[in-house]
Amino acid sequence: MAQEYKLKGVTALSLSPGDKQEVEVEGLDAKVLLLNAGGKIQAVGPKCTHYGAPLVKGILGTNGKLTCPWHGACFNGKTGDIEDAPGLDSLPVFKTVERDGAVYITGDADTIKSGRRRPNFKCSATGGDKILVVGGGSGSLGVIEGLREKGFQGPITLISNEGYLPIDRPKLSKALITDPLKLQFRDDEWYKTGSVQVVKEEVTGVDFGSKTVTTKSGGKFAYTKLVLSTGGTPRLLPLQGFKVLGNIFTLRNVHDAKKIVDAIGEKNKKIVIIGSSFIGMEIAVATSGGNDVTVVGMEKAPLERVLGEKVGNLIKSGVEAKGVKFYLSAGVDKAEPSESDPSKVGSVLLKDGTKLEADIVILGVGVAPATEYLRDNSVLRLEPDGSLKTDESFSVVGLKDVYAIGDIATYPYHGPGGEGKYVRIEHWNVAQNAGRTVANHIVNPSLEPQFFTPVFWSALGAQLRYCGNTMANGFDDVVLQGETDKGSWVAYYTNGNTVVAMASMGKDPVMAQSAQLMQLGRMPTKDKLEAGFDVLSLGPPQ
Repeated sequence: MAQEYKLKGVTALSLSPGDKQEVEVEGLDAKVLLLNAGGKIQAVGPKCTHYGAPLVKGILGTNGKLTCPWHGACFNGKTGDIEDAPGLDSLPVFKTVERDGAVYITGDADTIKSGRRRPNFKCSATGGDKILVVGGGSGSLGVIEGLREKGFQGPITLISNEGYLPIDRPKLSKALITDPLKLQFRDDEWYKTGSVQVVKEEVTGVDFGSKTVTTKSGGKFAYTKLVLSTGGTPRLLPLQGFKVLGNIFTLRNVHDAKKIVDAIGEKNKKIVIIGSSFIGMEIAVATSGGNDVTVVGMEKAPLERVLGEKVGNLIKSGVEAKGVKFYLSAGVDKAEPSESDPSKVGSVLLKDGTKLEADIVILGVGVAPATEYLRDNSVLRLEPDGSLKTDESFSVVGLKDVYAIGDIATYPYHGPGGEGKYVRIEHWNVAQNAGRTVANHIVNPSLEPQFFTPVFWSALGAQLRYCGNTMANGFDDVVLQGETDKGSWVAYYTNGNTVVAMASMGKDPVMAQSAQLMQLGRMPTKDKLEAGFDVLSLGPPQ
């Protein structure tokens, strides 16, 4: 039952627009965040509902948009609603009053303590449009929850071939968690309350004419509107030994993580990771404790394609501190069998003749769009990389009532320097935000889609934050600010005088500020940043 609680140490509601203050609630072991969202002062939950980042360190624009400092999740400071991924739950909002030199909030004790508000999801599905969602990633859950939040009452079916409910996939490479119950966003009961039918099968084909989807077991599912969100398939190496020897793994799902963890066993293993991009680097960090880990990369520096050589070498130093060794600018020749067990890998031979002993090999050489079930479709033409071309609403170009989101979608990018060029972005938050965009379009097709800033984060010895995108037109320079020797720095990626992306360590609020500024088209120019301009000095974005 809702009741009134006093806020400790607060005597007046005197915050300026964009200001915020984390305060304790008397009588409860809990805190709330006081904020002024566009002139409205009130209290909300104090932490991001995704991984619990303290929102007092986030950025609150004078338009009321509150951005998480860790992962870029955005909340409406006036309503508490979550507006940008990552994250699914919204913030509770508490009525706030000033009286007799004190400030009070009104709310339910359990809600104040939890600091989160689940979406309006309950539904007894009636007739009307049938929504069919193929794939079990964050994008799928984004569209499903987005539809119910916006009042869609028709039947929804989710088909996934992974054997479990949608999970928080980034945790796989960051922590090698093998229990899907610890990774899933929602449980079975949640989907039932929203009248969502969950089918654990593999889709083998789509008949766009009759609007039906077929599965491996022979099942047929009709749809009115179809959302394809099948993610990526890890790439393999077409080299001698890699297709036939055991203990060579990729990582995409819980089953893969379990195989890797089982193979490591009691540790003390020689692990060779091929690929120096994010998956490979995160696995290196996750397995470095108690094992001998080596990363082989074709680039001059880890993550060079995305972050550039200078920043890549900063990351490399942090990962080396965990005992990981690197062979860079290297080519792989073949995998050789173990002398003790010829069915398993024993070493990796590089093109320069270097032989790396290996009990386990993990491939982190990228993913391809998981669209095999569409390759022979006579109606659809895939892009050269196997993806589906969409418009800004993620509607598949040339098809009616079909959407594509996540790793399989190539869409026009309208962020800084993007100029509407088509890109395919493999970020968790892009998939979920695309799902929300699709939900909006299904419920209200006349609604113009809103640009969202791509954001990702990575556990690389320290936490890397990144927002923006360089894939549209690349970058030609990097402006570095901060103290790189102390792990507190910001790198701005520029194309001409335009900042198209940024990465940071130890400067989390800068990422939150930059994400909002990019969305508003107000990011400072390269020449200002080269002169030492601090983006936080702009104050709350508006």
